[in-house]
Amino acid sequence: MTMNKDMMDAIEKDNVVFLSTCSDNTPNVVPIGFARPIDNEHILLVDNYMNKTRENLEKNPRASLVLRDASKCPYQFKGTVEIFESGKYFDDAVDWATSVMSKLSPKAAVVLKVEEIYSVKPGPDAGKKVD
Repeated sequence: MTMNKDMMDAIEKDNVVFLSTCSDNTPNVVPIGFARPIDNEHILLVDNYMNKTRENLEKNPRASLVLRDASKCPYQFKGTVEIFESGKYFDDAVDWATSVMSKLSPKAAVVLKVEEIYSVKPGPDAGKKVD
């Protein structure tokens, strides 16, 4: 599944996304301040303060993401994550986060591979998978 340009632009411009994870039948949702598309299939998230989220992702790498302003991007992105504590994605995450807030010390880069996209727009198509 690929994101279109409008989806990618909305993710890039929104300053908060909500990430949902689960490992023990108890959902966990957190706001993430650093999220941006890498390409039309991957979203980079910076792990600055992920605790329960990180534990969940290490046990179950499946996650969902929606933007804070769903009116601009009424979609839920679901997929599988990889966690990077070194390498290009990690270096990019550190550079990005510290350029915004010099006191941050990112622990990891989390890359979500978008595998499914669903509408969250109110109305008859709410919850339907986007082709």
